[in-house]
Amino acid sequence: MLNFKKYAFFFFFIFSLTIAQAQTTAQQYIELYKDLAIEEMNRTGIPASITLAQALLESNNGNSKLAVQAKNHFGIKCHSSWKGKKIYKDDDKKHECFRKYKHVLASYKDHSDFLTRYKRYAFLFQYKTTDYKKWAKGLRKAGYATNPAYATRLIKIIERYQLYKYDQSNFVASKEQVTKPKKTKLKKKHNYSKEEYAISLDRKIYKNNRVKYIIAKSKDTYSKLTKEFEMLPWEIYKYNDAKKGDDLHKGDIVYLQPKRNKAAKGNDYHIVKKGETLRSIAQKYGIKLRKLRKKNHLKSTDTIKVGDKLWLRKKKK
Repeated sequence: MLNFKKYAFFFFFIFSLTIAQAQTTAQQYIELYKDLAIEEMNRTGIPASITLAQALLESNNGNSKLAVQAKNHFGIKCHSSWKGKKIYKDDDKKHECFRKYKHVLASYKDHSDFLTRYKRYAFLFQYKTTDYKKWAKGLRKAGYATNPAYATRLIKIIERYQLYKYDQSNFVASKEQVTKPKKTKLKKKHNYSKEEYAISLDRKIYKNNRVKYIIAKSKDTYSKLTKEFEMLPWEIYKYNDAKKGDDLHKGDIVYLQPKRNKAAKGNDYHIVKKGETLRSIAQKYGIKLRKLRKKNHLKSTDTIKVGDKLWLRKKKK
């Protein structure tokens, strides 16, 4: 059984060092919390690799707002059963309620209890502790996260940092001394949206109009991204008002979720510039192309020209 008194002061002290704007790296995070993940595996049967991978992904290596301000390393929302403290943050919806903990240990324990408590995760415990791939895919299937590539991302993290070694029955929690994380400068963010945020170790996932998207790299194709993000073949085309055969170029916006029916507040209209198309404008504001046409009384055969005023939230009078 997890010994809270044994670990509480140690982990609280170590993690508090990061609050002073120090950015923890993935490897530093693993060294800090691998023992805790192993103890939780011994207590509940959840693979330590899965626990660590989820924590790395959900907390951005322990640097996210939820991790720093609420000690919430797994992005667990309040739900009706939560009686503890709360913190609010925009996620799939605006101003969503997330659980707030006194220390990181409580977050890890609650994560384990969360998975063992709800019936929708019960089938996961039929898998072997060493089968991290089935666990990752099972979490995605059970709806732990809305990201269609959630399982792929967990598996990549586990394999990149060899977290599977902590799932072995002969691997015991070590008591190695942990050094203070070094301060690192934050990378400059992409400038498409103020709502953007990074949650992937391989690709950055941003938000525009509360819709998740990525920026295409060279050699990206819709077919390649469909496989990478574990999406159905039709989804990525529909979400981006594209069709089979369309090309992707470096820097293109590619949405991973359905776009909205109207633009975000503050974007009432757009003046068409040289080189823009209805589709490029729909992509820029995260609006469905058919909704953009409808707001401006345009048919699929109609064209636009430089200087035209397009309404993004209300219908054109």
